[in-house]
Amino acid sequence: MAVSAPYGSWDSPITPAMLTHAGVGLGEVTADGSDLYWVESRPTEAGRSVIVRRTPDGAIEDVSPPGFNSRTRVHEYGGGAYAVRAGVVISSSFQDQRVYRLDGADPRPITPEPGLPAGDRFADFAFHHNLIIGVRERHRPEAEAFNELVAFPLDGSAPPQVIAGGHDFVSSPRVSPDGTRLAWLTWDHPNMPWDGTELWLADLAQDGMPSHPVRVAGGPDESIFQPEWSPNGRLHFISDRTNWWNLYRWEESGEATSLLPMEADFGAPQWQFGYRRYAFLDSGRVVALHERDGALTFGVLEDGQLHTRRLDRDIISPTLAVAEGRVWTAAAGTATPVAVVGIDPDSGGQQVIRSSLSIELDDAYLSRPQPIEFPTTGNARAHAFYYPPTNADCFASEGELPPLVVWSHGGPTGSTSPAFTLARQFWTSRGFALVDVNYRGSTGYGRAYRNALRGQWGVIDTDDCIAAARYLVDQGLVDGQRMAIRGGSAGGYTTLCALTFHDEFATGASYFGVADIGALAEETHKFESRYMDSMVGPYPEAVDLYRERSPVYHTEQLTRPMLILQGLDDEVVPPDQAEMMIEALDRKGIPYAYLAFEGEGHGFRKAENIERSAEAELFFYGWVFGFVPAGDITPIEIHNV
Repeated sequence: MAVSAPYGSWDSPITPAMLTHAGVGLGEVTADGSDLYWVESRPTEAGRSVIVRRTPDGAIEDVSPPGFNSRTRVHEYGGGAYAVRAGVVISSSFQDQRVYRLDGADPRPITPEPGLPAGDRFADFAFHHNLIIGVRERHRPEAEAFNELVAFPLDGSAPPQVIAGGHDFVSSPRVSPDGTRLAWLTWDHPNMPWDGTELWLADLAQDGMPSHPVRVAGGPDESIFQPEWSPNGRLHFISDRTNWWNLYRWEESGEATSLLPMEADFGAPQWQFGYRRYAFLDSGRVVALHERDGALTFGVLEDGQLHTRRLDRDIISPTLAVAEGRVWTAAAGTATPVAVVGIDPDSGGQQVIRSSLSIELDDAYLSRPQPIEFPTTGNARAHAFYYPPTNADCFASEGELPPLVVWSHGGPTGSTSPAFTLARQFWTSRGFALVDVNYRGSTGYGRAYRNALRGQWGVIDTDDCIAAARYLVDQGLVDGQRMAIRGGSAGGYTTLCALTFHDEFATGASYFGVADIGALAEETHKFESRYMDSMVGPYPEAVDLYRERSPVYHTEQLTRPMLILQGLDDEVVPPDQAEMMIEALDRKGIPYAYLAFEGEGHGFRKAENIERSAEAELFFYGWVFGFVPAGDITPIEIHNV
């Protein structure tokens, strides 16, 4: 029988421990003949990334041996840490960043030990005869890292040899089916890969050396994504030259043919390596994902037409693989957890072989996303997904409106999707309303929407989060006096901006957020070291604007209590960003709580830290909004009270 209880205090079946102990992260699905491989992120194993194999008889086993963490730190965000061919598996090791073969009894290193510990990092591999071609990021003391394409023997008998360089960044080496050509991407500061990249094509010798390189597409204002060879040796790629990331085929004449002009994004921001949003069936047909209005759609391209398939689960993974006539990926529904699934390209039928969750959830406790579009500043419109509070066992008193938590995604070039996560349901099942905002600058809405954030970071992303909250207040759906904002990384920066420069929110939680964007420009890693040239302005020329947009310098405007969470090993947003904000809060005497986690980088991976963060955020909101959370929630220390 349902009971009456204040919003926020509802007793939920989704506990903090369930966020980590009830499942694993799934992604990076690939195929080797009839065998399937994917990567599992396991919070209960300190966030270890494990390569898993499924054979045609249904047997599932770990490929990564105990203690081996299959993860690369190239660009700090990694991805593309492993590759497989004919049963031979290679992988980067997170511990020392060397590449190992994992097809024997013990891992065998096939790249040399660098002079600087973990100084040579590898990712994004392709096989070529008895060689591996991949990206190497070489770090040096007191200097910017080198990013180059290298080739090295599969048996580790010789050190890596540089085969392509001369650019700040390189990615996506793809060898043609006959082994005679190599395609790859490059880009240079201050561009990010979603701003402008170049697609290169060269002849490829058996020893891995390319010759006669030619730029065939791209430039400073055109983003190229995922070069890929068809089974018959035709080079394909995705370009946003028409405002939308669409699919093209390169012709020997030097021209590119658009295969399906659409106002939809087939590409995605390359925060990590290894993304594959389209693939080729044995029949030569193309299977592809495209995104519009924040949702991914699966389709089959045949005879110039895209035939979409209605799926039980929405694909959330940026990687597709083909094996035995099926398309394999990671997918989730709005109320169905992520799973490794095989999709029949003709019927859309799905075969689930591995679920991320080990428990069954009752539908009656799950909130469904509602896409919303709302007015915002500059006579523009922005997008979000709204989740109402949902719990079959609880209801609030008549006339009470729920507190709202606004989620601001990271990036800021990125997006949120309506795919199921326990993290959202943790809040909605306790009586919170939640809105997950795709502010201007998000992907999946075309290049113009993505570029709207240029020069406006900290301004219009914040405006859009505020506008989403105001829209829900105006609709009579949430309590305008009990609203919080939270986010991680760039989303943490938006959170700090909203709490410092505006007064709509009563509180907020910043996960490894940026407090001083000028300091970040001086100390962050190579991949993002010039990112803010476009998001804010050139540094240090625009130093006054950086100071104007940095919350840490404007705490005289701050009156709202906040929670700050930080990994002490974070190389992207270093801990001193959190510490600067804490010093300012102490000077002002504003209530805050601070949780710092040893051994965590940019994004928490360890079970105990993920659970502690969720508990802390719930406890902090209860303290601010005046309710007692249900369950055995460990209190946190709140300063300046």
